[in-house]
This record gives sequence, structure tokens and C-alpha cells, in this order.
Amino acid sequence: MDKKVDKLAKLLVDYSINVKPNELVVISGPVEAQELIIELYKQVLLKGAHPHLRINFPKLTPFFYKHANPNQVKRFPKEFDYLIKNTQKYISIIPEENTKEMVKCNHKKIVEKTKVVNPITNYIVNAKPKIYRCTTLFPYKNLAKEAGMSLTSYKNFVFDACLQDWKKLGKQMDKILKQFKKNSKVHLIGKGVDLTMKVHGHKAVADKAEENMPGGEIFMAPVRTSLNGFIEFEYPSTRDGKEVKDIKLIFKNGKVIKATASKNQDFLKKMLSTDKNASYVGELGIGFNPKIITYHNQLLFDEKISGTIHLALGMAYKENGGGNDSAIHWDIVKDMKKAKIIVDGKVIQEKGVWKI
Repeated sequence: MDKKVDKLAKLLVDYSINVKPNELVVISGPVEAQELIIELYKQVLLKGAHPHLRINFPKLTPFFYKHANPNQVKRFPKEFDYLIKNTQKYISIIPEENTKEMVKCNHKKIVEKTKVVNPITNYIVNAKPKIYRCTTLFPYKNLAKEAGMSLTSYKNFVFDACLQDWKKLGKQMDKILKQFKKNSKVHLIGKGVDLTMKVHGHKAVADKAEENMPGGEIFMAPVRTSLNGFIEFEYPSTRDGKEVKDIKLIFKNGKVIKATASKNQDFLKKMLSTDKNASYVGELGIGFNPKIITYHNQLLFDEKISGTIHLALGMAYKENGGGNDSAIHWDIVKDMKKAKIIVDGKVIQEKGVWKI
């Protein structure tokens, strides 16, 4: 495993964000990921760049949302804003959150804080000159448990999904990407879905592990008011520690006009009312990672499952054409193994199998 950690760190530094001498590189992650953080620090330093560590500790996030007063919640983190605006490269390691602790957090405070830091989030995504960033994950014990796997099996799964020939896989993804480059009309139809939309296809992007590790998705922004129809999500979606099951959304002229769920439906509706654009879709993504074929209750991997699509409620990335600004960006994954993806009248995927 030590060798795999070394390989992952080198892949992130050399390939994903391509660190150059004298660049400031922020490495943000939890103390539980110290093996990877240490190797990333070493690799960045050996490149002649300047590593800057931001370490997260367990239990502090739920403590903040339990005890922070209104002034603390509403304060804009100007120190972090300054750091980001002087950063060239950014590696973020997803923390090992205890979802049960997050359930007890004050949701209103979470929403308020999300809105406060949203300008920084937008800057990281849309900065010019660009901040080359990559988000990854370390195989933690709790995540292995949530995935129903032993820690050893989960480690193997995580590293196998990341340590691939991304240039070779990227060429395969580019073939699919070309199908969307004409500002295409997309029709998702089959079990649990009959949804049409138009997308900003000329700005569709193939994630070849340069912004996420693992990579393996094609994503694009729908035209804001173009979605019509319905979609049902077989996989549960967890946000802010709350698991929402059996989500069904009905769209009219781009907006969710009806939303139901068998678990935490009230939370789903609160998220949709976060702001005026939270009930519109900012992203259509298509899973493409051949090493990820089953659901593991971790979005960074689940949105890459081969034979799935995902919709993101809320914010649309400006690199994809934008059109929807929101404080949220909530990806929800749907299995397409009993459905079709039709682009401009042509079936390009059926039952999870590519036809081109």
C-alpha cells in the first residue's frame, strides 16, 4: 500500500495539476490522510514549488455548527480568500466525515455558511488565470464500512480506480465527448426516466483525472430552462450527513416542480429552496470509469460508475457554459442499465453499453 500511496501522490502532482517550480500549492485534507499528505508535500517540494498545508481535524465541523454564534457563521473567511487568490495549484482530499455526527448539525447554519463562502468556491472553479485543482480521497476505515467492504478490499478498490492509464482512457472518452459538441438535444429514456434537455455541448468536458482523482466522467451544463419530464434515482444521496432515498424529480421548463423522496423528503425540499436557482439543474454527467461498477456511498466514486448518469441541482460551472448560479451543487446518481441515452436522435448508449 505504501507504494500505491507514493504512486498516487506522484500522479496527482505530475499529471493532475502538473506542478511547476515556484508555484504555491495548497494541500488540504484531514489528519487521517496523513500518509498521502506527507507524500504530496514531498513531491511538491521536489518540484521546486511551495507546499502549503491546510489540515482538518475530526469532530471540529460538527462542533462548529453546534456552538457557533450568528456572527461566527456569517463571517467571511478573508484569510482563506487571500490564500486562494495567491494560489496556482490546489489539491483537496475529502475528509472522513462521521455522517451520524453531521445529521445532528444545524441545517440553517450549514446553508448560511455555504452562502458566505460561496464566492471563494466560485473563484476556485472560475478563476482567471485558472487555479489547477484536483479533488481526491484516501481510503478511510469508516468509508470502507459504509461501502460494506473490509479496509484492505476498499483500499484496493480506491487505488485501482485511480491508478490507471489516463491518457489511454482519455482518448476513449474523447470519442464520446464529440457526440455532444453540436449543442445537442439529449433524451434520457427507460426505467424510471423520461427526460429531455438541451446542453451547452460545445463546452462539455471529459474528466480525465485532471480535476478529480479518480476521473472518468463526461460533464456538461444543460440549457437552464430546457429540462422537461421526470427522473427517479435508485441510488440514495447523502448531503450534510442526511441520506435521501428514492428521489423523484419532475421538471417543467427547467425547474423542479415536484420533488419526492421516501426518506428525508423535507430536507430535499429545503435544499431546493436554498436560493432561486437551486431548483434548476447545473450539470449533466455521464459515468465512464471502467474500474467503478458498483455503488459505494461516496460521490467522488459513485458519479463515475460506468453505466450511470448524474444530475447536479444548482450551480452550473462557467467552463461548461454556466447559466445557473447557486450556493449549492448537489450531484445525484441514476443507474442507466435499463435505459438509453439519445443524442440528437441517435442512441449512443443502451443498457449501460456504448453504441459508438
